[in-house]
Amino acid sequence: MSSVAITKDTYLMWYESMLLMRKFEEKTGQLYGQQKIRGFCHLYIGQEAVLAGAMSVIKKGDSMITTYRDHAHALALGTSPNAIMAELYGKATGCSKGKGGSMHLFDKENFFYGGHAIVGGQIPLGAGIAFASKYRGEDFVNLCYMGDGAVRQGALNETFNMAMLWKLPVVFICENNGYAMGTSVARTTNMTDIYKMGLAYDMPSAPVDGMDPVAVHNAMDEAIERARNGEGPTFLEMRTYRYKGHSMSDPQKYRTKDEVESYKAKDPIEVVKQAILKEKYADEAWIESVDAKVKGIVDEAVKFAEESHYPEPSELYTDVYVQKDYPYIMD
Repeated sequence: MSSVAITKDTYLMWYESMLLMRKFEEKTGQLYGQQKIRGFCHLYIGQEAVLAGAMSVIKKGDSMITTYRDHAHALALGTSPNAIMAELYGKATGCSKGKGGSMHLFDKENFFYGGHAIVGGQIPLGAGIAFASKYRGEDFVNLCYMGDGAVRQGALNETFNMAMLWKLPVVFICENNGYAMGTSVARTTNMTDIYKMGLAYDMPSAPVDGMDPVAVHNAMDEAIERARNGEGPTFLEMRTYRYKGHSMSDPQKYRTKDEVESYKAKDPIEVVKQAILKEKYADEAWIESVDAKVKGIVDEAVKFAEESHYPEPSELYTDVYVQKDYPYIMD
């Protein structure tokens, strides 16, 4: 059981935060279809409970690093929806100054260390962030997210070994949505219980129902407490599901519509909503007010992005080198 109690306020926070993730992503998909957002775009729709359950146990100063499916993670840590949407538009007011786009969000002030497009590239970086925190004598924990496809990278094994050896304050989270880019887990490995990979390093590891914020909350609280107490990392396999394709260009021919619908039947937002109403934590009027509030936030983010300006051409030469007067060849 979690040492951080799950209360009425927890449920209300879960509902509002997951709804914001969902509506932000739905609007992102619409804007991509209108070619307002360019490049690659990977939506998080369906996986919101994985983040909601973590949000209710982390503290300010704990950090996150993740893959290129990163919009919801930045929202979870407190990055402004305006700054995220502006970044998706490639505008100068974006959280990465319009230089990162959908796949490369970054927000140092809120301890979000990025979406990373190199598959598995963020895994050693997450351990490095944790190492820095331990070296400075802090008690912050890094949450290092990855997909089920990334666990096949050799860097994971190297990182797990060092993280256990040095007892780093990091929680490794595999968001196992079953299909990586478009190939089922069962077609890529003989061992479909991904969490067992951590056991080879004597790392505490476990499967978690990633569609249930309560299960996520309890598992994350135990793992974070262990890391904060100097006992080292944990590997959690969050078994979740994305309702949309790997990216906006994914035809999704590798799964059936019936399978997708079966997961939608246990949608975490609807489950939390029904729990709120059943326990009388709030009424339908509150639900409607939150729905309206979230819609307003998303609409404002779009307006902000639309009205923001693109980066100046001179921005090509900034944020590349630490040296302010780096002698670029300009001819």
